Amino acid sequence: MPEFQPAPASLPDGHRVYAVGDIHGCDERLARLHRMIAEDLAARPVARPLLLHLGDYVDKGPDSAGVVARLAAGPPLPGVPTVNLMGNHERTMLDALDGQPAAVTDWLYSGGEQALASWRINPASPIAGWAGAIPAAHREFLESLALHHRLGGYLFVHAGLKPGVPLERQCPDDLLRIRRTFLDSDADFGPVVVHGHTPVRHGPEVRRNRVNLDTGAVFGRELTCGVFEADRLGFLFA
Repeated sequence: MPEFQPAPASLPDGHRVYAVGDIHGCDERLARLHRMIAEDLAARPVARPLLLHLGDYVDKGPDSAGVVARLAAGPPLPGVPTVNLMGNHERTMLDALDGQPAAVTDWLYSGGEQALASWRINPASPIAGWAGAIPAAHREFLESLALHHRLGGYLFVHAGLKPGVPLERQCPDDLLRIRRTFLDSDADFGPVVVHGHTPVRHGPEVRRNRVNLDTGAVFGRELTCGVFEADRLGFLFA
């Protein structure tokens, strides 16, 4: 059972969200975290649970293909609805597979070589053949990812929001990639923003306007799941 603390926002009665930070090919850690979530649900049933992944499933780590296969197969926890958000690494990967030259360069520089290797694709092979070597179900999963999810007093998004801009006018690229303009802001975004994208070294970061769940699992640190329920917040680590 997670240890709880007061949360900066709240969820309606009967709801609980398990929100998982950036995975980056750490499939074994993800499987372990899913088991921990299942154990918590068995010990503390709730009427309306939700499993949510904040994006960046691929690149850098050892098994991007395994992570995508796990999530593309359907809800990892039977009977628990799942929301999968897009991260900047998925967007870059899809653009690279479409043959966009700048995206190919960016992807290979930011961990795409490890991702390609996990699908048994030689990064030095012709780019035109990469897309066909990745299972169609995996690409369909990546193309179906949502940009954000709102529930109660929280907005779940991969990177963050541009201060002063309503959600409906936010640029998708900011939702996927924004850093300092968002991270340094004390603005009231309306809902509290739950995000990843920018790893923090010493556990999850909880502020009055945002919660950062990227704890750098791919760098040998823990994969973090925020447990949001009522007006409290806890964490599970794998």
